Amino acid sequence: MKCIRENIVHFLLIFLVLTGGASCERPETALQSRSSNQPTATIETTVSQEVEELPLFITYHRDSLENTAQVDSFKTRFNELEQEFIFAINRVDAYRLRASDVLVIPDTLTKNFLDYSPFPQRLEMLDSIPKTVLISRRIQGFALYENGKLLKWGPVSSGKKSTQTPAGLFYGNYKARSKISTVDDSWLMPYYFNFMNFEGVGVHQYSMPGYPASHACVRLRKEDAITIYNWANQWKLDATGQHVEHNGTPFMVFGDYDFAGPVPWLQLVEKPNSNYLNAQELETLSQYVAEYKKDKRNFDFPKPDLEELAVMPPEGLETIR
Repeated sequence: MKCIRENIVHFLLIFLVLTGGASCERPETALQSRSSNQPTATIETTVSQEVEELPLFITYHRDSLENTAQVDSFKTRFNELEQEFIFAINRVDAYRLRASDVLVIPDTLTKNFLDYSPFPQRLEMLDSIPKTVLISRRIQGFALYENGKLLKWGPVSSGKKSTQTPAGLFYGNYKARSKISTVDDSWLMPYYFNFMNFEGVGVHQYSMPGYPASHACVRLRKEDAITIYNWANQWKLDATGQHVEHNGTPFMVFGDYDFAGPVPWLQLVEKPNSNYLNAQELETLSQYVAEYKKDKRNFDFPKPDLEELAVMPPEGLETIR
C-alpha cells in the first residue's frame, strides 16, 4: 500500500509540473502571436510625387568703390555674367558705375538669376491664371508667372515721387516695337507694352538709374522688355475696335516705395529677407486675384452651336407670328 501511495504522489507531482509548464507557455505563445501581427521595425521607403529643391539662402555685403582703382578692381574680380547679376540686383545700368558708388553684392554667386529673386518661386494664388506680370514699387522689381510658377524676374524703375506709377490690377492692352513719349517727343520707348490705355502708362526699355525715375511708366532693361513684349498677351477688341472682348495679360502693380528711407536692396546686408513679399502685399495680390476672377473677359466661354439654338416648336402648338 505504501508503494502504491508513493506512486500516486509521484504521479500527481508529475501531473502538476506538466500542467503548470503548459500554462506558462500559453502567454508566451499568445505574445508571439500578437507580435507577429505588429508592424516590423523596417520603414518602407515611399517615393514622393515631386521633390522641390529649397531655395538658396543668399547673404550679402556692401562694396564701397571709393576710387577708380577700386572700380577697375571690381571689373576684374567678377566675370561678365556675375557683373550682370550684381548690376541687376542694384537696379542700375553697368555704364553708370562710378567711383564713390556703393553696391550690394551676394556672398554666393551662381549662374541662375532666379536664386536672387525677392519673389517666391511658386505663388499658389496665381495657379489658375495662365500668365501674370507682378510689379513691386517697394522693391523696384517685376516678376512673370505662368500658372503660379515663377518664370523670370528683374529690376524696374517705376514712377518718381511726383509721378508715381499707379497701383492696381490692369491688363495688357497694346504694344509697339517703338513708341514716342507723349511727355517729350525726344524720348523713344522701345518694346513698349501698354497696360493703362487712357493714361498712356506701360512698360518699356529705358535707362536704369537705381531708383524710381520715370513719369509713371515702368522702365526695364532691354532683355526684360523684349521678354514681356513677346510673352504677354494683348487685349482682343470687337469688330468696332471700341470694346474689349477679352482682356490681355494681367499686370498687378502693388507696394509703396519709401522715398525717404534707405534703398531697399542695400538693406539685404542686415536683413536678407527684407525684400521678400510681406503679408500686406500678399493680401493686396489676393484682392487683385479675386477681382480678376470676377471679370468674364478673362475667360474663354464656348459659344453654342447655331444648330443647337434653332429649337423647333413642339408639335401641335401654333406658331406666333
